[in-house]
Amino acid sequence: MDLPSHHWPDFLPGWVWLCGAGPGDAGLLTLHALNGLRQADVVVHDALVGPEILSFAPQAELIHAGKRGGKPSAKQTDISLRLVELAQAGKRVLRLKGGDPFVFGRGGEEGAALKAAGIPMRIIPGISAGIGGLAYAGIPVTHRDVNQSVTFITGHDQSAAAPHKLDWEAISRASEVLVIYMGMKHVGQIAGALLSAGRPAEEPVAVVCDATLPEQRVLETTLGALEADLAASGLAPPAIICVGRVVEKRAVLNWLGS
Repeated sequence: MDLPSHHWPDFLPGWVWLCGAGPGDAGLLTLHALNGLRQADVVVHDALVGPEILSFAPQAELIHAGKRGGKPSAKQTDISLRLVELAQAGKRVLRLKGGDPFVFGRGGEEGAALKAAGIPMRIIPGISAGIGGLAYAGIPVTHRDVNQSVTFITGHDQSAAAPHKLDWEAISRASEVLVIYMGMKHVGQIAGALLSAGRPAEEPVAVVCDATLPEQRVLETTLGALEADLAASGLAPPAIICVGRVVEKRAVLNWLGS
């Protein structure tokens, strides 16, 4: 695939590009991401970056640096140090992260480490799964008949426990739609916290697994039945959970039929 005529930035030796790969479908890469893949000497990629996307960089060394909840994974400090070392060795380093690097992707931590080491960098945003993944399931995160706000929430804190510092009552009052990343492990605690905070048990919920990929699956349920229905479904991470009446729009907008 040739990029259309444009002044695309040169990937200079010793630079690191922090780049979002989108939610999974290779067609959702940005052109800047594709340009980076074509020029990189090294691609340091997450577990959720698939082989089709990596195939755009046949010339590059591929380094897996995936972080998956509950599984052995690289420590963040080690990943950041590796990026610095590779750049100091004169490599063109593409740090390729699923979704967007600045949306629950620790891109800010890696960028700060590069800045502290004097490594020049470029930030390339990507389509976040909380928006693009839901769109592939036929769920708009905003709809003027339903909501004027949306809140993005992580399903675990730095220790991989359920996020205990969140003010669930304030979140429930303030936002009609909640989009929860990495929430399957603690779904019972999260659903319980939302119910205790006043969200109705009959509120629509969708769980989208393997979003934007051919194997995408969607569970539609309610907040009160979420934990039991999810356990019975056999679905597994990665997943995005959407809580709110925008889920009902899927009846009309489910363009994939998944």
